[in-house]
Amino acid sequence: MTKLSVNINKIATLRNSRGGSQPDVLQAAINIQKFGADGITVHPRPDERHIRYEDARQIKEIITTEFNIEGNSQVQKFIDLVLEVRPDQVTLVPDADDQLTSNHGWDTIKHKDYLKEMVALFQKSGIRVSLFVDPVEEMIIGAKETGTDRVELYTEGFAKDFLENKANSIRKYVAAAQKAKEVGLGLNAGHDLDLNNLAFFYQNIPWLDEVSIGHALISDALYLGLENTVQMYKRQLV
Repeated sequence: MTKLSVNINKIATLRNSRGGSQPDVLQAAINIQKFGADGITVHPRPDERHIRYEDARQIKEIITTEFNIEGNSQVQKFIDLVLEVRPDQVTLVPDADDQLTSNHGWDTIKHKDYLKEMVALFQKSGIRVSLFVDPVEEMIIGAKETGTDRVELYTEGFAKDFLENKANSIRKYVAAAQKAKEVGLGLNAGHDLDLNNLAFFYQNIPWLDEVSIGHALISDALYLGLENTVQMYKRQLV
């Protein structure tokens, strides 16, 4: 079964825009797992413009589903947080400090030695590691050589192309996913997956371990309600 992990960064963005504690990020995490999500994802950035580092600490204490922390391991503060909190999974993303949102995966060949070091560091603390990668077979092979447990396919390209040509949109993702399975890597996916394209993506790559979805799901919840929206996304994965 492919798990649905809900990224709650956007809920934190709304809270931070006004100050105070509304909406309550911790209660949202509790409710989202109660509504059927299989995990909670957060992506703290150095400026804490949405999820704060303290949020990650508190979320770990209150949820019973899987906890995934995404971020840039080139920031020492992020490394320290992950080693302190010990989530079920850490997803390493090559973000710049001031980046609005993730827009590319790791070059696992160029950065192999560095990634090997980071993967080993987190695995030593019992944390599963996933590397954010573009759908390129060479990057999958390179990821395998780092010792990572999983890769997460960066799916913005799929989402954009899906509107024009479904068959073309999925082709390179299937090839990358097959390569991941061939070399023995677990497989996640995320970025711009939504109610329009998620089922098609899953039907073509049914061995996905997990999808991480935030912006689209939280946006849909404004119109459809949070509980209903979580359930609608879950139904795309069957």
